[in-house]
Amino acid sequence: MMAAVIPFRVSSARSAWVAIASMLLLLLLLIVPGPSLAGRNRVKVLTDGAWQELLQGEWMVEFYAPWCPACQNLQPEWESFAEWSEDLEVNIAKVDVTEQPGLSGRFVITALPTIYHCKDGEFRRYQGPRTKSDFINFISEREWKSVEPVSSWLGPSSFLMSSMSALFQLSMWIRQCHTYFTENLGIPNWGSYAIFAFVTLFSGLLLGLIMVFLADCVCPSKKQRPYQHPHQRKLVESAQHLKKKNEGLDGVNLDGEMDRGDPWYPVPPPNPVRQRIAKPASEAEQS
Repeated sequence: MMAAVIPFRVSSARSAWVAIASMLLLLLLLIVPGPSLAGRNRVKVLTDGAWQELLQGEWMVEFYAPWCPACQNLQPEWESFAEWSEDLEVNIAKVDVTEQPGLSGRFVITALPTIYHCKDGEFRRYQGPRTKSDFINFISEREWKSVEPVSSWLGPSSFLMSSMSALFQLSMWIRQCHTYFTENLGIPNWGSYAIFAFVTLFSGLLLGLIMVFLADCVCPSKKQRPYQHPHQRKLVESAQHLKKKNEGLDGVNLDGEMDRGDPWYPVPPPNPVRQRIAKPASEAEQS
């Protein structure tokens, strides 16, 4: 009886050790994946804060949305194309427009999926067939050179597109606030709209006051004369008229002639023709 119990205990202990070893091996495989598992997903995920990586090197970027059927059909081809990234020396990336609205506004994404080729800061929109072989030929044969690049003032790094990105981010923030008001706080939709209307009105008034203050500081307005009553205006005009008249009579004698001592008396110019001085009659008779 004892001989039958001992082999049973040995076999159960051996199976327990085998089970423990297999569990440890599985745990190691999960924690430290092999090179084949780590290199499968070579598609980089871009965000609003790291989009400037596109300005260096060569990139192929896909803009997609999880709910888009065309984007879902493109994913296998895009993943297969990413396996050639090291051979082609190109970076493969993707952007979820539902999670990164800033990049959606910066690149003006109006259709999904949208693919861009980026080479040293120049951006070109890919409009060819969407298969793995076509993507490879587009990079290996440099077909992107035949595509007109996006103009500088419409480029992602321009001031206009940066403003567009900020506008898209603001719209997403407003949407998140509306969701928070209605779902978390239980505010009805009309209440959320009223809050946004009040904030918009207050912001507009505050911005208007700031602009008026800055305009007065930069270009101060001229001082306005005080308003005069029409009767007072006539009295002032009559007083000025009398003053001018008195100033004109200061240089006139009682005989109505102007005083020769007056500095304003006009001195007649000398006559260029020589005039003979007539002698008195008494002197003429004596002579």
